[in-house]
Amino acid sequence: MMSSPLAGSERASLDPFVALADDGISMRDQRDLMSQPFFSLAKGRRTAPILYEAGGIRVEVHGLPEHGMATIWDADVLIWAASQIVEAADQGLKTSRFFRFTPYIQLLIAIGRGPGQSQYVRLKRALQRLQSTVVLTTIRHGVNWRRMQFSWINEWEELVDARGHCHGVEFVLPEWFYRGVLDRSLVLTIDPAYFALTGGIERWLYRVARRHAGHQPKGWAFELRHLYAKSGSAARFSDFALDIRRIAARQTLPGYDLAIELEKARELLRVVPRRLSTGTVDGCVEPIRRSGARIIRRSGARLSADQAHGLQLTLGPATRNGAHNDSNSRESNPSVDGAGKVGIRSDGATPPRSGRRH
Repeated sequence: MMSSPLAGSERASLDPFVALADDGISMRDQRDLMSQPFFSLAKGRRTAPILYEAGGIRVEVHGLPEHGMATIWDADVLIWAASQIVEAADQGLKTSRFFRFTPYIQLLIAIGRGPGQSQYVRLKRALQRLQSTVVLTTIRHGVNWRRMQFSWINEWEELVDARGHCHGVEFVLPEWFYRGVLDRSLVLTIDPAYFALTGGIERWLYRVARRHAGHQPKGWAFELRHLYAKSGSAARFSDFALDIRRIAARQTLPGYDLAIELEKARELLRVVPRRLSTGTVDGCVEPIRRSGARIIRRSGARLSADQAHGLQLTLGPATRNGAHNDSNSRESNPSVDGAGKVGIRSDGATPPRSGRRH
């Protein structure tokens, strides 16, 4: 058993939810986290804030210099937590924001990580970033309130023995996230192959595709300029677009085929479901209309695409490449028909470049 919560801890007023065994639990993601720029996709530490506004929605994300902003790999912890909450509710069990679990045999295995000590160290760093990152948003704010402020984890604690070996972890989720998971219309199942994606931009693009394209037979088209705006990327647009073209050429997104299309002067990414293997918890997918998004400000040094979207094999950043984020992007465009395809074929051929990287 874990130690009793300390006096003054939020855990003292909450009943603990003991995590379920990993027995084929479907992975679920929260819709808002999939379509808005809440996380850094950078390999290195990011401290420059994300400041984003679109269609009346505002998102601000701030990371402390000591730990940096929470990354898209850290968000695996939240995906796991959401999956646990939904599964427990389906079984008629009582859920709570107060989680109690054993990292090795529950969380790490479920998100495709090994049980080694190095992975546990990376998990602790992820928990530090999740707790220290401050989010301000107008999404799902209360009546007469302008915005919510929270961290991805309110508090956390580990139980260790005399040799420093961890035997359990407790953490408390924010109310905003918890309520967003309890609402079944705001939860989507995701392909477990998502956790095998090693690039930050690939992970981000899968979540955007899953959120917007869903199961629509004709898929969804995203203008690259809008994706770039919504991503919050510190790379130049030319480098960002090159990364998207490379992902389309490799066809690495689980369950989706990608094609680069041209319509007049616009370059589009079309995302089409390959198979109907995932859905919302309640079986509902609704298209999201394009809204004219605008970035309030983009901070951080400009990096090349290789620096910005480097591969990441661990739960948290292992190296530092400077301040950078590759998060989400702008609202998707309505599906565009009649666009001329360029360069991307089903055999994965590489398209011609549409400009120099500079």
